[in-house]
Amino acid sequence: MGQLLAAGHINWDVTLRVSALPEPDGEARITEQHRAGGGSAANVASALAGLELEAGLIGSVGTDEQGRMAVRELEASGVDVARVISVEGETTVKYLVVDDAGEVMVLANDGVNEAVGPEDIAAEMVAGASHLHLTGQRPATAARLIDLAHEAGLTVSFDPGRRVDERDFSPLLDQVDVLLVNELEARAVFGADEGAEIAGAAGPERTIVVKRGADGASLYAGGEPVHHPGFAVEAVDTTGAGDAFAAGYLAATVGGFALDEATAGTPDPERVLAMANASGALTVQQAGARSAPTREALAAFLAERTA
Repeated sequence: MGQLLAAGHINWDVTLRVSALPEPDGEARITEQHRAGGGSAANVASALAGLELEAGLIGSVGTDEQGRMAVRELEASGVDVARVISVEGETTVKYLVVDDAGEVMVLANDGVNEAVGPEDIAAEMVAGASHLHLTGQRPATAARLIDLAHEAGLTVSFDPGRRVDERDFSPLLDQVDVLLVNELEARAVFGADEGAEIAGAAGPERTIVVKRGADGASLYAGGEPVHHPGFAVEAVDTTGAGDAFAAGYLAATVGGFALDEATAGTPDPERVLAMANASGALTVQQAGARSAPTREALAAFLAERTA
């Protein structure tokens, strides 16, 4: 199996925990602060590496201290950062304000996390990979990556993120093998978050996965959709939960992750969704976007909850 390659944003996150999100003109007391790497592509790559899978990353950081810290942290987690470029400017910094219920409000500067353009993507960047996972980025860059991935025989997944209704990703969404969206994004793309509209858009050539947060997830791949209800846990911080879900999904499918020999090589939809939901559930129980579980923690959680 080749490398699982993620492409998209690399950020530096400053997480501020508060007792409650303030009302307009209001004030909230900061109870905890946490600084670490973030960005959807970086989060997925880090989570895959934490599951002991070979993970690489395409993206950009600034030449500032935050950029250096972000790259060092990724390297330390086992991610191949050879395709990460440093450019003049500020690394994108996101301030994540999290309340006691785990709900998140995000503030961000523009930064350089979309400095990678189609002209920067060469065929060599997908060499040695077996799968490409795209996250939110410039549509032209995503299109170039999809073309190169197809030429190289890679499978492709895409989690376009919250800006899917602001950017013209529509020509790309039917060119990928797996599309991952949450309920809001599903409504923006398909006009619905469940039912015939999504089932009709899925099929043998494309799997669509709808992430439903605490209500689990649904998978559409032709035929009857498969739903997994998720796992009841106490949420501390929902930051990065969708990225951890995506990593769990990829691990269970293209990554070949299996709990035992009996399930190896048989990624049935229900088991795949269980693993993805478990990865997200474990993540929300800790602060920060890089709290995705280890291989051992994920296996133990699933063994306990599915016994």
